[in-house]
Amino acid sequence: IPEGYNLYDIGTAVEQAGLGKAADFINEAKHPGLVKDLAPQAPSLEGFLFPSTYHVPRKIGVEALCRLLTEQFRREWKAAGGAQADVLATVTMASLVEKETGAEEERPIVAGVYKNRLQKGMKLEADPTTIYAAMLEGVWRGTIYKSDLQRTHPYNTYAVAGLPPGPIANPGRAALAAALRPATSDFLYFVAKGDGTRRHNFSKNYADHQKAVVAWRKGRHG
Repeated sequence: IPEGYNLYDIGTAVEQAGLGKAADFINEAKHPGLVKDLAPQAPSLEGFLFPSTYHVPRKIGVEALCRLLTEQFRREWKAAGGAQADVLATVTMASLVEKETGAEEERPIVAGVYKNRLQKGMKLEADPTTIYAAMLEGVWRGTIYKSDLQRTHPYNTYAVAGLPPGPIANPGRAALAAALRPATSDFLYFVAKGDGTRRHNFSKNYADHQKAVVAWRKGRHG
């Protein structure tokens, strides 16, 4: 299970591995009972299905799979030193970080940007949350449309301020660490460099961000 997979991705992987039907896994993962003691307000097991390589018997069943993955999350959470943190808020933040950048050194910076925006009362405006909202609604079309950005949905951070109600994917160790210890900076924006490196340009103000967006567009379109 790669870092950043959501419960729908994991369901597909479960079915492809011959361990059960994707729909059965998804239905099981939508029940948050296995983590209620850790995160009483968690809407599902999303975020707590720890990404790793697991060796399991063919007939393990989806309930036992969910238990296995959440038990691994508990071990990783303890190792990350998150005992005093708000579990749901931290894992939700980590899931955004995981989906936004694949560059390990950038993860604390991205977490710091989101922390800064939250402190200033700015909307997070994170594309991955818009995608997840569309997935929950069953209307994701593979590309973000204007209607997706405008959709009033608790998970769409373009329309709703603050963190979404829960994680949008399952973060790995580095993303969890970044959410627990975000970098200190004045950055409020970031956009992909568009050079194929999966890295980003970070900006302290909107004017600089717009310049970075123009550079991204030029890089994207050659």
